[in-house]
Amino acid sequence: MYTLSLKECTYMILLLLMLISAFQDPVSVIMEVEGDPHQVAEQIEADHPRVEILAVYDTIFNGIAIKAEPRTLTQIEKTGLVKQNYPVTTYQATKTESLNQSVPFIVPEDTPYTGKGVKVGVIDTGIDYTHPDLQKNYQGGFDLVDFDKDPMETTPEQGIPTTHGSHVAGIIAANGRMKGVAPDAQIFGYRALGPGGSGSSVQVMAAIEQAVKDGMDVLNLSLGNTINGPDWPTSVAVNRATEQGVTVVIAGGNTGPDPWTIGSPATAESVISVGASTPPTEVPYLYEPFFRKKIELLPLQGAPAWSFERDLQVAHNDTAPKELAADHVLVVDRGETPFTELAKEAEARGATALLIANNEDGIFQGALEQAVNIPVAAITKEAGAWLKQEKGVLLQMETSQVVDTIADFSSRGPVTVTWSIKPEIVAPGANILSTVPGGYASYNGTSMAAPHIAGVVALIKEAHPDWTPAQIKAALLTTADPLEGFLPTEQGAGKVDLQEVLATDTIIYHSLYNIGRKNPVLDRSEHTIVVENISDQPKTYTFEQPYQQQAIRFYLPKSFTLKPYEKKEITLEATVKNHLAEEAFIQGYLLLNDYKLPYLWLTEKAEAPMAMGLEFYFELLDGDYHYQLYVVEDASDVTIDLYKPDTYEFVQTMVERKDVPKGVLKGVLNGNELPEAGTYIANISVSAESGESFQYQTMIMVEK
Repeated sequence: MYTLSLKECTYMILLLLMLISAFQDPVSVIMEVEGDPHQVAEQIEADHPRVEILAVYDTIFNGIAIKAEPRTLTQIEKTGLVKQNYPVTTYQATKTESLNQSVPFIVPEDTPYTGKGVKVGVIDTGIDYTHPDLQKNYQGGFDLVDFDKDPMETTPEQGIPTTHGSHVAGIIAANGRMKGVAPDAQIFGYRALGPGGSGSSVQVMAAIEQAVKDGMDVLNLSLGNTINGPDWPTSVAVNRATEQGVTVVIAGGNTGPDPWTIGSPATAESVISVGASTPPTEVPYLYEPFFRKKIELLPLQGAPAWSFERDLQVAHNDTAPKELAADHVLVVDRGETPFTELAKEAEARGATALLIANNEDGIFQGALEQAVNIPVAAITKEAGAWLKQEKGVLLQMETSQVVDTIADFSSRGPVTVTWSIKPEIVAPGANILSTVPGGYASYNGTSMAAPHIAGVVALIKEAHPDWTPAQIKAALLTTADPLEGFLPTEQGAGKVDLQEVLATDTIIYHSLYNIGRKNPVLDRSEHTIVVENISDQPKTYTFEQPYQQQAIRFYLPKSFTLKPYEKKEITLEATVKNHLAEEAFIQGYLLLNDYKLPYLWLTEKAEAPMAMGLEFYFELLDGDYHYQLYVVEDASDVTIDLYKPDTYEFVQTMVERKDVPKGVLKGVLNGNELPEAGTYIANISVSAESGESFQYQTMIMVEK
C-alpha cells in the first residue's frame, strides 16, 4: 500500500483548494458602478467572458446585475469600476381591526372607482401570488434577490420565511374573501428584501428602476431605514421615479414617538410619506385596581390575541420559579435574546402570557418568527420596573376604544437639512388584518398605513388618469383632515379623505410651509403656494388671519378669485423672533377657506441630531470593513471611539476625520486597524463648524 509523504499531502490539499476555488458556484449580485453602466457591462464582458450580465440599470441609478464566480467578483471589484456597495442590512420591512373594517373607514361604500386599469408595484419581500385573494390581480414582477421573474415570498427552505409583501399587497388590492382599497388594481411584485425581510440599498434601487421601466403608475415601499436625511441614495432614487411619472408612496417608519425619527426614503421631497393612525379598534391593556395602575401593551406580531376573563398574577423573570402556576404573566427585560426564544421559554415554563419590558425609554414594536400559543406584548421600561417592584400583583384584562389617534410607533418628523414636515399624511396602520401566505394575519406599522394610501392613489388615478404625481400628492394633502390634538410633525396634513379628494374643486401645491431654522434675532420667511381652481365655476379664496404670537407673525394675502381652471401663485410671509420663542418647534395650521395648511418653524431651541445611522460591515468582495453614517451639517471633526460593552473601558479610536461635509460619510478599514473580534460600543462624536457638538452610541461587531 502506497503512503503519501507530507509534501505530497500538502500539494494535494493545495490542489484541491484551488479546484474548489476555481469551480465555486456562481453568485448573482447588483453593483453600483462608475460612469456609463452600459460601457462598464461591455468592458466586464470583454475582460471576463464567463460573466453573465443579468441587467443594466440607467434610469434611477447607475448599476449592473451580474452572475459570476466569487473569485471573478473580487477581480472586478479591484478594477475601480465598481462604487462602494451598501450593506445588506440597510433596509428592513417596517411592520389588530380587520382589513374589512379599515377599508370602509377611509373608502365610502358608494365609491364608483375600484382601481381598474391602474398598475401598482409593491417593492417588498415578494408576494404569495397563489393566495386566493391575490391570484386574480397579480400580473407579474421581478425578483431582485434571486434575479428571476418569480417574486415569491421567502419560503422556509430558503431561509427565514417572509409574509410582509403579501400583507401589503392585500391591503392595496385583495380581491377575494377580502377586498382591498382598490380591488381591481393590477398588482406587480418586486422582491427586494430576502430572507428575514432584509435587503440592500442597491437591491431596493434596482427594484425601483425595474418597476419604472415596467410602466407602474404607483409604487408602494413599506420599507426604510433610520437615516433621517433627504439625500440618502434611496431618497434620491424615489424622487427620480416621480420625475418619470410614477406616484411613490412610502412608509414613514416605526421608531416613534420622538421627533427626528422618520427615515429614508420617506424623507424624499417628491414622494408621499405616510404615518400610521388608528381605525376604530379595541386596544387591550392591563390594569391593577389597588394602585390604579394602567399598563399599556403593544402586542407582538405573530402572537395570539390578548383576551383573558381571569386575573393574571405577575411573575418577574428575576425572581420567578422555573415552573409557573396557572394564570401567571411572566415579565422579562428586553436584551439580546430573540423575542421568539423568550416566548417559547415562557410557554415552556407554564406562563399564560409574556410581557417584554423595553431596555430604553418608550415602547418598541416587535414580531415573532415562529408560532407560539401564548400572547406576547411589549411594555415600557417604566412599567417593567414597576411590575418588578410590586411583584405578585394581580392584573385585570381591559380594553379601550381607540379611533383617529396617531400610533405611538409611527415615526415623527421633521427631516434634517431641509427641515421639511414629514410624514405628510396618515392612514390606518394599527391592528390591520390582511393576506399572508397560507391565510391572514394582523400587523401593526406604517407599513400597513402606506398601502392604504397606495390603494387610494390607484382610485384617484382611475378617476383622473391624466393627473401627474404632483397633482395626486397635492390633492391628497389639500383635502386631508388634521386629527385633533396632533401636530404637523406627527401627521402632516392629517388623515386621508378619499371622498373629499374625489369631490375637490381645488388643488393647493406646496401646501406644507416649512419655515426652517431661523437663527438671527429677527428674520423673515417667504413661501410660495400654488392654488388651482379645477372646477368650471369661479371660486373665491380667503385666508383666516391666525392668532398672532409674539415669536412668530404671519402676513397673509387678501382674498382672491380664480376663474375656472385658473392657477395662481400666492406668497405667504412670516416674521420670526428667536429670542421670544419658548418652544423648540412652533407649528400649526393656516386656514384658507376650509383647507388647512401645516406650518413648522424650528427655533434655536430645536436640537437636531448632527449625525445618525452608523453602518459597519465586512465586505466579502474586497476583504475589508466598511463604515458609513449620515452627517447633517458641515463638521470640523467626526470621531468614532470603541468601548467594551461590559466595563465601558476605552478600546481605541476607530475613525477620526477632519473637515467633513454634510451628507453621507464613508470609509474603509482593514482588519489590522481594528481590535480583536467581538461586540463593541461605538461612540460617535461630531463637532460642527458652528461650535455645536453631538454624540450618540450604537453597537458594532468585529468578526475577524
